[in-house]
Amino acid sequence: MASIMTNSAAMAALATLRSINSDMEMTQNRVSSGYRVETAADNSAYWSIATTMRSDNKALSTVKDALGLGAAKVDVAYTGMNSAIDVVSEIKAKLVAAREPGVDKTKIDKELTELKNQLVSIAESASFSGENWLNNDGAAALGTKEIVGGFNRDSAGLVSITTLAVNASSTTLISSQDETLGLLTNDVDADALDPNATGTARNYYLIDADGTAASAGSGTAIALATGTSDAQVDDMIRVVDKILTQMTDAASNLGAVNKRVSMQEEFVADLMDSITTGVGRLVDADMNEESTRLKALQTQQQLGIQSLSIANSNSENILSLFR
Repeated sequence: MASIMTNSAAMAALATLRSINSDMEMTQNRVSSGYRVETAADNSAYWSIATTMRSDNKALSTVKDALGLGAAKVDVAYTGMNSAIDVVSEIKAKLVAAREPGVDKTKIDKELTELKNQLVSIAESASFSGENWLNNDGAAALGTKEIVGGFNRDSAGLVSITTLAVNASSTTLISSQDETLGLLTNDVDADALDPNATGTARNYYLIDADGTAASAGSGTAIALATGTSDAQVDDMIRVVDKILTQMTDAASNLGAVNKRVSMQEEFVADLMDSITTGVGRLVDADMNEESTRLKALQTQQQLGIQSLSIANSNSENILSLFR
């Protein structure tokens, strides 16, 4: 039936054209934005996962920065400790030289004084971002320092922070208020290090930090004078060797922490890349697929417009019946 009131063909063609235009608009948005799921309306489940993981990735980026800061602190402390070990090794060598008969001990003592000053300078200079793990100006021990090492989310969605611990108390070289807290300022019993121990303590310390606390070093300073006996020099050598062993252990611990921080930095970087890739698989548009679909929709649109034009021309054909 031909009707001028209702053009069913034109209505069908128009509905098809609307559908094609809607699909084309969606495809164009994907091509322009690069996302298949850009808003929650596109796919609420994938959008929610992607949003959460992007937020976690930002947190991991901050963790990566914190690891860089922590690595710098450890590097500075290790560099200072390593330099101090070289100086203490030199002091040990000078004391061994002082054991030689006929050596002028006062001249060697002048060298020891300069080496001690160098140790103080190293400890005071090994500071980064306001933290110094080799020099302690406070009355309490430096304690454990923490480096932010990770951001974790468990299966229940609960988050936690992983930290790397560094025992700064074991790396303290000089403690000015409580000299017992520093490796170089604390008393060391030479008798306990003597193979022929007498049972009577013979305490020595390497550096006098002018402690004011009651627990300040009370032993004998490692220094040489004309009247310094060979037995006393032997005691000093044993004490310095013990201090050197303690410093070597501290440097080893710093090196281990430094390696752990480096490994964690690499892991966090790889984890961020994996999360970014995973989110991309959920929400990124396949540009090859979308470009092909866009081309097909453009063709369908042209055909839809042509069909609508043909359907509308049918009404005009009715006029010929009245001529």
